[in-house]
Amino acid sequence: MFKGLVSQRGHRPAAPQANMTRHSGIHAITPGTPIIRAVAVLCATIGLAACSDKPQAPAAATPEVNVMRVQTTAVPVSVELPGRVSAHLVAEVQARATGIVLKRTFVEGSQVKAGQLLYQIDPAPYQATLDNAVATLAKARATLIAAQAQADRYKVLVAANAVSKQDYDNAVASAGEAQADVQADAASVETAKINLSYTNVYSPISGRIGKSSVTPGAYVQSSGATELATVQQLDPVYVDLTQSSVDGLKLRRAAAEGKVTLTGPHAAKVQLILEDGQPYQGDGHLEFSDVTVDQTTGSVTVRATFDNPQNVLLPGMYVRARIDEGYNEQAVLLPEAAVAHDQKGNATALVVNAQNQIESRQLTTGGVKNDNWVIEKGLEAGDRVVISGGMKVQPGETVKTVDQGATPTSTVAPATASNSASAAVAASAGAV
Repeated sequence: MFKGLVSQRGHRPAAPQANMTRHSGIHAITPGTPIIRAVAVLCATIGLAACSDKPQAPAAATPEVNVMRVQTTAVPVSVELPGRVSAHLVAEVQARATGIVLKRTFVEGSQVKAGQLLYQIDPAPYQATLDNAVATLAKARATLIAAQAQADRYKVLVAANAVSKQDYDNAVASAGEAQADVQADAASVETAKINLSYTNVYSPISGRIGKSSVTPGAYVQSSGATELATVQQLDPVYVDLTQSSVDGLKLRRAAAEGKVTLTGPHAAKVQLILEDGQPYQGDGHLEFSDVTVDQTTGSVTVRATFDNPQNVLLPGMYVRARIDEGYNEQAVLLPEAAVAHDQKGNATALVVNAQNQIESRQLTTGGVKNDNWVIEKGLEAGDRVVISGGMKVQPGETVKTVDQGATPTSTVAPATASNSASAAVAASAGAV
């Protein structure tokens, strides 16, 4: 029988009859039996009932965010400017007498005092000129005595008609001329003394003296104004800073609008950063801001003064200065995590409105202070700003808020800023 099945290619064997047969004592149930169909219908019914009784999925929970309530605070308005150090006083020591330098009495690079002798120029020619002037003055005084005596005698004689009126007038004129000669010769003596004093060259100010331009034996001339040395006063020193006129204009406009309280030139603090990036120990103060804008650079010069007892600051040194120009009493401090930036680089923050919905606000920042962004525009007192959890919410979405308190405040209170301004005004009035 098996051989017959193999030989019939393409023919399948007939399906077995759907009935029960016995095989080794076990009843076999074929798929076509009524029992199988009943069981299938029952399972399908139970499955449908189970699907219809499945519980519904729970509704999505309202997202939760941490917020801070906005409060305004007084924040210093600071600007960082480049600048150069310059000496407080500079004196170029020049020769005012012509002659040979006999000696130099100072050590180059040392500290000198005002009135200290620096050089001595050969005084012999000037001493001779002084002696001649003194002799000429003595002669003129003797001539004056004789002329005055003759005028006095002629005064008596002319009254008695013993001499003519003309002779008396000539005697009076001679006496007056002799008096004028005495005054002229006396002035010549003073001039000779002054010229003689120029042979000793003194330091006009106290300070640090640089290298000497001449040595003993050198010939110097007063007409050529030969420069001998330079003395610079280095304690205190000036720092001349460069500020753009635009920044100065913004500051003045903010002050006019009442957003910034200026502290004045006598109270504004200046912090210095040296060339190596280290801060200079000691604060300076502003002296003045120039009133003329450089047409080529569009900048103005701002001058500050610093004490320099250790001579750390030297003329010509490049520095950067951070100037506290005033106080913004309506600023807001936000943690850095609360501020994001859009694709255009604009600062933004998420705010929860009165309906507990998320809003996106565009901010105007004024730098970073103590790890907090200084917000100048975009927020008002009482606003609730999202400080964490903002990554899982979108603008317009309703949220649940967790209050984390108020936004940070500056260490400078508004009253302190006002007091600083009052002190500056008082200092200015005292200076006047």
